Amino acid sequence: MRRARWTTVAVATSLLAGCTVGPDYKRPEMAVPENHRGLTGVAAEASLADVPWWDAVMGDEVLKGLIAEAVEKNQDLRVATARVEEYRALAGIAKADYYPQIGYDATASRQKQPIPGTGQIPTYNNFSVGAGVSWEIDLWGRIRRSNESALNQLLATEEARRGVTLSLVTGVAQAYLELRELDLELEIAERTLASRKDSFDLVTKKLLGGISNRLESSQAESALAQTEAVIPQLKQGIFAKENQLALLLGRAPGSIPRGKTLVEAKSPAVPAGLPSALLVRRPDVRQAEYALAAANAQVGVAEALQFPQLSLTGAAGYSSAQLSDVLTAESFLWNLGAGLTGPIFQGGRLKRNVEASRARWEQAKAQYEKAALSAFGDVANALEAYRRTQESRVAQERNVAALREAEKTALARYDGGVSAYLEVLDAQRQLFSGENGLAQVTRDQRLAVVNLYKALGGGWNNPELPPAAPVPAEAKAN
Repeated sequence: MRRARWTTVAVATSLLAGCTVGPDYKRPEMAVPENHRGLTGVAAEASLADVPWWDAVMGDEVLKGLIAEAVEKNQDLRVATARVEEYRALAGIAKADYYPQIGYDATASRQKQPIPGTGQIPTYNNFSVGAGVSWEIDLWGRIRRSNESALNQLLATEEARRGVTLSLVTGVAQAYLELRELDLELEIAERTLASRKDSFDLVTKKLLGGISNRLESSQAESALAQTEAVIPQLKQGIFAKENQLALLLGRAPGSIPRGKTLVEAKSPAVPAGLPSALLVRRPDVRQAEYALAAANAQVGVAEALQFPQLSLTGAAGYSSAQLSDVLTAESFLWNLGAGLTGPIFQGGRLKRNVEASRARWEQAKAQYEKAALSAFGDVANALEAYRRTQESRVAQERNVAALREAEKTALARYDGGVSAYLEVLDAQRQLFSGENGLAQVTRDQRLAVVNLYKALGGGWNNPELPPAAPVPAEAKAN
């Protein structure tokens, strides 16, 4: 009979709990462009962002190892991971409201209390032990909406972690490429220094032979000293860049191993993927959407607070004046109860709370739309940078080839006594500048790939990260 009563209560409770106030979440409609601006051709299903980290992007095993080390040891990523665990625990706390809250208590007391008019002051003992239960019936979906909000906050935090991971990966790659570019500039400077030493020796021999003059000797010596002055600056830059990389790797300052040179690194094809996929791929866009879904659920929580709350309570235990009689049948007691509470007048507090929740939803919606538009802009800029740096590199390679030929011609003319040393000096200066320019534009081309990878939300298929999905329906079904 007792089981039948509780079954009836459970069925009635389930029917009542089916009424959930507040809006159900729906992704805002966005005007998605048909193609990425700056993309030549049609967007493909595949994307550069599908490549896991840098296995096939740069083809450098050393860089791959540095990225793996950073993902494992970087402090910012460890903070983001711990924050995910914090919100996972908070989601568990919110889920606990679905279930009855059961507790226990045990007391023992002894007191003296006079009996008026008798002059007697007897001593009273009381011993009790029992358990109690309380359960809020989710009539209007307040608990469900709270759980929906907590789950989406957890998912938003997970996307924030993905964003930190993506920024870390691209940051390591960028710093590594910049380091390799500085290495290349140092190599150019040392090669130029050797060339200018040979030129200085040539001018000195001509001066001793009475063919040259002091002006040309001074010009050759000045050019040599200028190149020598550049080398310490480059070494300082390399030192600082290595320390920057070490910090990203979560280690103390120190040297960084090298892999492929900047020229040897691969420049892969860059399919950009469909524009609409960006909304479910970029961690920052997904984080903004989960935050919007959480704000949407909070509107339901605020609306539910305007309606009555039904709670079931119960207690059972033993109470006796003698400790030896506490657990006897005569000392057993119990009670069951139900309570209905609701607001009558709050001075507009609950209404304003709903309005505030809706305003926060509007803010979250605007943030989501802004994040989506920024994502399209980032991809367009990265595609354009990749295309233009390719064009610049091709032109700069032709320029350097011509300058090298000009330097050879100028040296031959000077050695043959056809021209002054100033012609050689000018050719060497232009070549040095041109080779540095080629190193820099090569770096920029590689960085454009890195930035495009980041803009597309790269690392999506990395097995180290759990797959994410749009706001799940089960958030509302629990």
